[in-house]
Amino acid sequence: MATVSAVVSSSPTGHPPRSFSNPTTSLPFKTTSITRSETRTRTRTRLTWLNPHPRGALIEATPPPNSALSPSPKDGSFKVLALPETRADDLQAEARALARAANASVYTPQLVASKYGSQPLKVVGRALKVLSALGLFGLKLLVDQRSGVLDQNKRIRAIELRDSFTRLGPTFVKLGQGLSTRPDICPPEYLEELSQLQDGLPTFPDDQAFACIERELGQSLDSIFSTISPTAVAAASLGQVYKAQLKYSGKLVAVKVQRPDIEEAIGLDFYLIRGLGFLINKYVDFITSDVVALIDEFARRVFQELNYVQEGQNAKRFKKLYADKEDILVPDVFWDYTSAKVLTMEWVDGVKLNEQEAIERQGLKVLDLVNTGIQCSLRQLLEYGYFHADPHPGNLLATPEGKLAFLDFGMMSETPEGARYAIIGHVVHLVNRDYEAMARDYYDLDFLSRDVDVSPIVPALRNFFDDALNYTVSELNFKTLVDGLGNVLYQYPFNVPAYYALILRSLTVLEGLALYADPNFKVLAASYPYFAKRLLTDPNPYLRDALIELLFKDGKFRWNRLENLLVQGRKDKDFSAKEALQPVLKVLLSPDGEDLRTLVIKEAVRVSEAFTLGTISETYRYIPNFVRTLVFNGNANGPFTVPETEMRSMIELRDQVIRIWGLLQSSHDFDPTILLPLLQVLDQPEARRLGGRVVGGITQRLAARVLQQVLRVPTPASE
Repeated sequence: MATVSAVVSSSPTGHPPRSFSNPTTSLPFKTTSITRSETRTRTRTRLTWLNPHPRGALIEATPPPNSALSPSPKDGSFKVLALPETRADDLQAEARALARAANASVYTPQLVASKYGSQPLKVVGRALKVLSALGLFGLKLLVDQRSGVLDQNKRIRAIELRDSFTRLGPTFVKLGQGLSTRPDICPPEYLEELSQLQDGLPTFPDDQAFACIERELGQSLDSIFSTISPTAVAAASLGQVYKAQLKYSGKLVAVKVQRPDIEEAIGLDFYLIRGLGFLINKYVDFITSDVVALIDEFARRVFQELNYVQEGQNAKRFKKLYADKEDILVPDVFWDYTSAKVLTMEWVDGVKLNEQEAIERQGLKVLDLVNTGIQCSLRQLLEYGYFHADPHPGNLLATPEGKLAFLDFGMMSETPEGARYAIIGHVVHLVNRDYEAMARDYYDLDFLSRDVDVSPIVPALRNFFDDALNYTVSELNFKTLVDGLGNVLYQYPFNVPAYYALILRSLTVLEGLALYADPNFKVLAASYPYFAKRLLTDPNPYLRDALIELLFKDGKFRWNRLENLLVQGRKDKDFSAKEALQPVLKVLLSPDGEDLRTLVIKEAVRVSEAFTLGTISETYRYIPNFVRTLVFNGNANGPFTVPETEMRSMIELRDQVIRIWGLLQSSHDFDPTILLPLLQVLDQPEARRLGGRVVGGITQRLAARVLQQVLRVPTPASE
């Protein structure tokens, strides 16, 4: 391995390191004193690089355990053994973080029952506090019901429930946020109010936070950080965040520290909530979902959030999948300073996405950032299936460079592969107003078990969507759509999977953010290019069938649908004309494509006739009248007697096909060479037979036209 000698200042930033002083200092970060010899900034130290491509010298006075630095016993200089820049180093650091989190708690109903079943006094005390808050709320609901004002007071009661959850602490804040994604459990008024639930909880003492950092990482603060903010810069239900500067690299980081005893509090609360779930399952008929199962699933997710190493791995996976786009930023994880209760990530400077004025002062546009968020969300939900399940404004930042930064990866979810395609198919059925197919989609989406009869659901879907679809896609408000769908889900025995509820919430949040900047913004209009691109380019059989279903109706090809798909699909930055052409031909020429080939042959004949007769008709108009009479045997009206409406329809069809071809040609990656693979496909025997059938159909059609003209038989309407 090549070695390079370098002489550098012992300060990692090239400036004297900031000394830690009393917290009352005017400096923005907490400091404390350091008296070790490394503060002598004029000392020059000889380094031996073992990494052939170092990004910078990492120098510390007293290296922490497992440090990349090793002091020389002879002259006090430092030898850089390794830099955490390579993938191997990063994996080793991650493995050390996993080892530190080996004893992180995992939720199981049995474990919670065994732990708190033997602590009756603690359980009773917490139960009284919870019951006093929620019991009063339940009593008000009962009074409303008996007074006949239950529906009238829904909004008031929803606000009261939100406030009660905030007062009851972290578990109930999380529970309320979870309920805000469950349209099968809560009416729309409750969904809206609970979605506004904020983590309005007080911070815990900073001394406890700093003690937690040192205990979890096994190092003193001054050996890890040059500076750290004296108080938390942000607080949430499960922890709070400090801004710091790493000593070994000078990088700014966000250090999230878990609340003390949070596992104990949350475990006790879920023990009580689970008992309430059994009572709801037994006595509350209008809630059709298994409440205990939902509570267990939610508790598992919350306990996963308590393991910050898991959150770091979530961030790493999210970055790998989605940060390939230049407008998306995902902060890096510093594994050597991460444990189950401490998470250290790259600091991101930015403005919350709901602070429109601050964003515009940076020369950025909120709508551009929201569009970036929508496109990334669609990739998360429907492409890879791994998505950020809590995209509220505090977790989405606009950076000064115009990037959209995602933060807080504690709550993630996944869309099953089959459901990803079923969702796109569901959109196709919605566009086609095929409500029977929409109802059957709920089987594939796991909304309903296969033994449930969907026929009663069809009229409810028709009643709502017929009214909603009177608007164009660009006019349709996503929140209105979700609220209406929520009413349908609430009235019938649906069991909405967590992933689908979170999808609805994610897109609703993004539309809400956009409405601050543009009251006319519609998330469906912004999403449609992605759906169009996927339908046109994805070779998945399910989506190919969905495309065919969208384009063909009653044996006829709907060219206007194809043109609209191309117009919308080209708005997506990743649209490829090459990808749009080849999968279609492969389906057409597949062994199972006979029904499609029959439709295509019929349409090809119709289009060819439109081109031929349309061109002849337009050419004929420029021929002088006396020539028309001589050439066409005295017929001054033209070579074919075709009704004006039919001829106009042919010309419109021809012009539409020309426009579609123009759309393909004007795509950014269009090149004549992309047709070479298509020619290879067309060289297949089935393709040659298909071409022969098309030519034969055209010949027969034109021959019939000529015969009709010779015999002066009135031309029948075009099929």
